[in-house]
Amino acid sequence: MFTGIIETVEKIKSLSSKKIEIDMPPQWKLALGESIAINGICLTVSAVKGKLVSFDISPETFVKTNFKYLTMGKYVNIERALRVGDRISGHFVSGHIDGVRKLYSVKKTADSFIFEFEARNDKYLIEKGSVSLNGISLTVFDLKSESFKVAVIAHTYQNTCLKYVKQGDFLNIEFDVLGKYALKGSRAEITKSFLSANGF
Repeated sequence: MFTGIIETVEKIKSLSSKKIEIDMPPQWKLALGESIAINGICLTVSAVKGKLVSFDISPETFVKTNFKYLTMGKYVNIERALRVGDRISGHFVSGHIDGVRKLYSVKKTADSFIFEFEARNDKYLIEKGSVSLNGISLTVFDLKSESFKVAVIAHTYQNTCLKYVKQGDFLNIEFDVLGKYALKGSRAEITKSFLSANGF
């Protein structure tokens, strides 16, 4: 489990459909079998050689995520797994990617950046709800059937790989896991009025 608060941005050292290798911060003492989120994808440490860390990639992960669009030298967001007792500054992020969404545009405002993404009548997106994009916990607004926006503050922009993405790029998306379970157990759609009626 993760929180969507990115700890570091690192370059891909090598990438294939079966494995990714990344240099991790030298102060991190990673163990075999440990879970790390890379661009929001929960992966397991399979080998450690100094600061070079390897992760195996399953066929499902490669097909469903933006790994298939990335190459050596590209930057990725990295977050270690949540520890019991840690503050949850973002939202619960499982690291199980639902798919990818295309970036339509980026616009700079006085104090933030507005990113507009493709939507596909996504039933798990709600206005002012949480979403994870490349592992970053963000808030949805201006939600339409074909698009949605997120506002990114300067700190988040500078400290994640969002500063490297461009129009037309595909980012990993994970819908709010609590919303997915709520919708699974309810016949009603998760909307602002539904959440208000149920005490949220």
